[in-house]
Amino acid sequence: MSQQRIPLWINVGLIPLVNLLMAFAVSVLLFYYIDINPLDAVKVMWEGAFGYAEGIGFTLYYATGFIFTGLAVAVAYHAGLFNIGGEGQAYVGGLGVGLVCLWLGNTLPFWLLLPLALLAGGLFGAAWAFIPAYLQAKRGSHIVITTIMFNFIASSLMAYLLVDVLKPATTMAPESAVFAEASWLPKLHAILAGMGIEVPASPVNASLIWALLCAVFVWGFLWYTRWGYQIRSVGSNVHAAGYAGISYSRVTIIAMVMSGMLAGFFALNVIQGELHQIKLNYVEGFGFTGIAVALMGRNHPVGVILASLLFGFLYQGGAELSFEYGVDRNIVVVLQGLVILFSGALEHMFKPKLETLYLRLAGKQEAE
Repeated sequence: MSQQRIPLWINVGLIPLVNLLMAFAVSVLLFYYIDINPLDAVKVMWEGAFGYAEGIGFTLYYATGFIFTGLAVAVAYHAGLFNIGGEGQAYVGGLGVGLVCLWLGNTLPFWLLLPLALLAGGLFGAAWAFIPAYLQAKRGSHIVITTIMFNFIASSLMAYLLVDVLKPATTMAPESAVFAEASWLPKLHAILAGMGIEVPASPVNASLIWALLCAVFVWGFLWYTRWGYQIRSVGSNVHAAGYAGISYSRVTIIAMVMSGMLAGFFALNVIQGELHQIKLNYVEGFGFTGIAVALMGRNHPVGVILASLLFGFLYQGGAELSFEYGVDRNIVVVLQGLVILFSGALEHMFKPKLETLYLRLAGKQEAE
């Protein structure tokens, strides 16, 4: 079946929507099992995530992190690589952002500190992705195995640094000192207040703008540059790309370094924008959930943004559901698992049928 004849709105819009509806249909059975009216549960989750300004802020805060990690997975996927190391790359990226804020927060003006923090987070994440990329490109190691192992190495490295190097002598908690306030990313409500728009305080911060800019950059890079064309060519058919003179090794390293850089930017949202210090396990699974975000978003920047909003809704709405009904917050993990199941493992359950139906209807219209 020719993918060129299938419009973007089917691949990025309709198919994920059908998968999502099926996931929620199965979730209905789950809610009945725990003795909760499904319609009431959806209402509570919706109102908790989008029903008031503070809830929207929390939803956007979670979505910002998912945009970074989802884009990271998507870029690697277009090169035929499955980057499982977003968790570790985001973790190490936090070290880069944190060191800049700790060492230079009281020294440099914010307009100069911010690009340095951006650069450090991106470079640290990219460096952590470069080693598995090099091993895959030059030594034949499997990218899935090496990135998984590097997640464990990153966790151990950060634990050591936080306990034995960065932890202030005045505390027993495995965390760094609090950054100077001058280095904090401004919250979105503060930015809007400066424009005369008053909204309640929430964790969403200026990194949301950077996440959206990164999505635009990824779109332009992958579809409108020579390197992006080479990445997509290798991902589509590595042998044909090789015959065309495209270097598999170079593409692997470029795609993974860019993927790690995007994952490293995750730290801007959490470390510089909310926690204002490096904490143990601050990534909290966002790197792994980014895989589901990319799958749900069909590895397209627009789809990643929409899928990030969905998972932000599940996180914030799940918190409200837990508070309202007293259910375990892990119920959200089950809902996420169902979304992943239908958007990933069972993707081809509906995709061929929908594409065949579209081509049949399109053929009839052309015949008429």
